[in-house]
Amino acid sequence: MTAIVEAVAHALIAIGAVVLGVFGSIGRLAGFAVVALRRMVTPPFYPLRLAEQMLVIGWFSLPVVGLTALFTGSALAQQIFIGGSRFNAASTVPAVTVIGIVRELGPVLGGLMVAGRVASAMAAEIGTMRVTEQIDALATLRTDPFRYLVAPRLLAAVLTLPLLVLVSNALGVMGGWLLATFRLGFNSSAYLATTVRYLKADDIVSSLVKAAVFGFIIALMGCFHGYYSQGGAAGVGRATTNAVVSAFILILLSNLVITVVVFGS
Repeated sequence: MTAIVEAVAHALIAIGAVVLGVFGSIGRLAGFAVVALRRMVTPPFYPLRLAEQMLVIGWFSLPVVGLTALFTGSALAQQIFIGGSRFNAASTVPAVTVIGIVRELGPVLGGLMVAGRVASAMAAEIGTMRVTEQIDALATLRTDPFRYLVAPRLLAAVLTLPLLVLVSNALGVMGGWLLATFRLGFNSSAYLATTVRYLKADDIVSSLVKAAVFGFIIALMGCFHGYYSQGGAAGVGRATTNAVVSAFILILLSNLVITVVVFGS
């Protein structure tokens, strides 16, 4: 009987330790986000750092985001045509493609691709600065690491992701149009007219809101895991992996919340 009680007690202690660890990590992340947001909107500012990060996050991510959207739009149009043909509804390809790209696939796939590229780079760069004590050196020189390292990245990601998603949406719709007109036999003018008719302002707003939220998540995860990395090169590697995985999960979770709660009607 005593052995059973001890086993149950050890199991409860282990579960409690995990739960406390999870809540501790959530609290530390929330505190990090609050401090970063406060530094982001109060002077002094570093406009050159902001411009550099906008270039890195936005311009350098454009090729991979654009190609992903183009190929996805083409594949989506093909699949919608196959499914619609089974119900004599192949004419819905333009409408469903533009709605699917703008409201869902454009921002989500764009966010995931940028997360894979940018969150890992941020975590690796800031993590390397942490383990080599460069962040401590910034504090010694009376330079706030949050203002100099974190705030420009957060603001740059929030500003550039909506622009990237706009390009992603346009290329995704273009990919569907190219496949539909050159392979599926759709009339080009009729396809574009249907696309414009079924695209609503609410669809674009939903896409841009998601993009801004995803940008904040990507930069936050990259900076957070890099800032608290420890243990040398292995610790930087773990921080990089954790940044990408957590960014992916939070992007998909926030996408569900925004889709159902904010724009569900």
